[in-house]
Amino acid sequence: MQPEIAIMVEGQMGLNWPRWQRMVRAVEDLGFIGLYRSDHFTNAEPPDEDSLEAWTSLTWLADHTERIEFGPLVSPVSFRHPAMLVRMAGAVQQLSGGRLTLGVGAGWMVREHRNFSFELLDLAGRFNRLEEALAVMTRLLADERVTFSGQYYDFHDAILLPLPEPRIPILIGGNGMNRTLGLAARYADEWNGVYLTPDAFEARSKRLDALLRERGREPASVRRSVMTGLTFGYDEADVRRQLRGRTPDEARAAGRIVGTADEVREQLARLASAGVQRVMLQYLDYDDLSRLEAFAAAVL
Repeated sequence: MQPEIAIMVEGQMGLNWPRWQRMVRAVEDLGFIGLYRSDHFTNAEPPDEDSLEAWTSLTWLADHTERIEFGPLVSPVSFRHPAMLVRMAGAVQQLSGGRLTLGVGAGWMVREHRNFSFELLDLAGRFNRLEEALAVMTRLLADERVTFSGQYYDFHDAILLPLPEPRIPILIGGNGMNRTLGLAARYADEWNGVYLTPDAFEARSKRLDALLRERGREPASVRRSVMTGLTFGYDEADVRRQLRGRTPDEARAAGRIVGTADEVREQLARLASAGVQRVMLQYLDYDDLSRLEAFAAAVL
């Protein structure tokens, strides 16, 4: 048994239209369950690289694929106002025939906020703002007229029309045991852990189960996924070349999927046993998809 396998790309690390279009077609054709991407202006540290705007690229994907699921991992409310975010998501959901998952986050990258004139806030403020945004967005997606007055947002008789069908699932990502999992228990349809070993994932998943039961929700109502890096090698020597001095065990201890096809399948099976239903694997070599093709042939 292994979880569903999707691909994830970092949109701020050299992504442009030709690379994105090649990646979208490959993921659709090779049989992966989905394609997800980050939503950033730039890298956390220089040098700057090409950075393809996230929601424009997802709109292209929605209109040029038939099968794969997709979404942002994640769109930060620090520079995506919840009113516009939910409207964009609703339009893309309809265009795709219902394949979008809306990943929402608090924001974290200091450099992009400073460079592009957005206020990041301190950690507590970020989570408070995220909670207000989630409260509003989930109500709008539930076909409510929303009047809301908070510290960060004021809505007056707001409604989302046309209402996207099917309802857009909300994904909340992160590893925090308290605030992150608490928000997931209250608002999310999917929780996404980041670079977690099976044991670390299982501990957080059990914590989420307890928080969901406290709110009267069934644990099975929230899908469990993990986003992590992939080092896939044709043989052991190829794996070690890619790791550049790290050992495979060191990389696996950091939550990364590492190895040949058999070793990767074994790690995926352990994640499935820990409760992971879907894995989003980072693939960053946008100009050489041959390794992605080999992975799909050997592992899917």
